[in-house]
Amino acid sequence: MRSERDRRSSSQRRRPRLGAHVSVAGGLHRAFERASTLRCEAIQIFVKNANRWQQRPLRTHEIDAFRRARDESSVGPVLAHASYLINVASPAPALRRRSATALGDELDRCALLGVDALVLHPGAHLGDGPDRAIRRVGDTLAGVLERHGDGVELLLENTAGQGTLLGARPEELEALLAAVGAGERLGLCLDTCHAFAAGWPIHREALWRSLRRGLAGTPLYSALRAIHLNDSKTPFDSRKDRHANVGRGEIGTRAFGRLVRDPCLAHLPMILETPMGDDMVGYRRDLRILRRARDRSDVKAR
Repeated sequence: MRSERDRRSSSQRRRPRLGAHVSVAGGLHRAFERASTLRCEAIQIFVKNANRWQQRPLRTHEIDAFRRARDESSVGPVLAHASYLINVASPAPALRRRSATALGDELDRCALLGVDALVLHPGAHLGDGPDRAIRRVGDTLAGVLERHGDGVELLLENTAGQGTLLGARPEELEALLAAVGAGERLGLCLDTCHAFAAGWPIHREALWRSLRRGLAGTPLYSALRAIHLNDSKTPFDSRKDRHANVGRGEIGTRAFGRLVRDPCLAHLPMILETPMGDDMVGYRRDLRILRRARDRSDVKAR
């Protein structure tokens, strides 16, 4: 990830790069226009339609326009999110092969565009049990990373634990990372809504500090590369993935203030996936709240 430079400079500033998942409607390069209007310091995009298996190859002029727009922008880290159809944990060999092909294509698209990392949901075991599914994920992702992406990082995203989805508990995430064993190319993206819904007490200061201390020195902490900042429409430990705007859900504004001021997280890009609203009014509001909390010099980071 271009982030080695970004990590050093961001850590020196002691503040994370804030941004949002922005639309690529009208062309991939248009993401940077929207990022500029939001004053994003990092972004996340889709590099293909997230609800389709197939899409035409990228054209040279599209790649050139994207890279030129990035060079001309002030955006730092650029992440992509993988298709929601991909399930590398499936017990069905045909679906797993199709998922691996689709994931490889997305990693190759990221490499062509110069995208730093691709965020992926670990998948669902569909009743076959997590242990066998974790082994399938490990084998599949190790093979895909060996053949595709040319250095693009793959970030596994924690889940809310609904249905048979993998990756809701810290120990399951650790097992997934270990099963893939891809070194520096594999990391973790922590989603706050998913964590809260899965029972991670990020909303209570003392419990958050205890959780963070418990994670320090573990593979999860060293693998953490990005954070999705989303409030939750549903209560703590609900196992439901329902994003809300910052401060308008069950997690609350104070918890997000602690996250964006936490010096241990200062090197990470933090990306909104909250309800965007017309003319991105939801994003504008949420980023304003997060910047104000991050940049308050009179508040001690916790």
